[in-house]
Formats: sequence, C-alpha cells, structure tokens
Amino acid sequence: MKNFKKISYSLIAVIAVLAAALVVLVVFKNLDGNGLNYAMSNLSGVADLANETAVVDNTDGFKAIGAGVALGLAALGGTIAMGVATAKASESISRQPEAEGKIRSTFMLGLVFIETVVIYALIIGILIIFVL
Repeated sequence: MKNFKKISYSLIAVIAVLAAALVVLVVFKNLDGNGLNYAMSNLSGVADLANETAVVDNTDGFKAIGAGVALGLAALGGTIAMGVATAKASESISRQPEAEGKIRSTFMLGLVFIETVVIYALIIGILIIFVL
C-alpha cells in the first residue's frame, strides 16, 4: 500500500508539472518563433505584445498535446485499474476455487467497463484533433 501511495503522489506531481508547462505554452502561443525570448526580455512591455499584428496560429499543436495527455492519462488509469482487478480476481479465485465462475464473469464485466472508459477517451482525443 505504501508503494501505491508513492506512485500516486508521483503521478500527481507529474500531472502538475505537465499542467504548468501547458499554461506556459498557452500564455506564449500567439507569439512568433522568437516570441518567448522577446517576451522574457520585455516583461514590462506586455501591452506591446497585445498590439502585435503578426499572430501565428499554433492551435494544431495544442490540440495534439491535449489529445495526447488525455489519451495517456486514460491509458495509464486503465492499465492500473486492469492490473489491480486482475490481481484481486486471481487472489479471490485462489482463496475460493469453487466460486471461480462467478468471480471470472464479474472480473470480465469489470474489464469491459474499464476498457470502455479508455475507448471514450480515444474518441474524445479524436474529436479534439479533427473537430475542434
């Protein structure tokens, strides 16, 4: 249980770092190739950045990042849930071999629901890339 807590805390930290990186990218998304250097050297002139006429549309890259993060988190959650379910089902069958049929059918039904959530994330990722 201690290892699971450590893993979950580290995953939360990684998600926080990714969210912070995405916030930085969103702040500087409308700048040209040297826009980040320009903005960092001219932080007092933020109003000048709003008046720039050359705006580069980088939404395709952000769509790809958003879809990748969504699919990655869904796949990670699905694999962790499937691993825990498999371990618990195997443990239950080994403790009560006479209930193997009921345990296996409940286990398969649970795996179907877990996989459905991952497929929903895949559909949402495809919608993010191609529709938005």
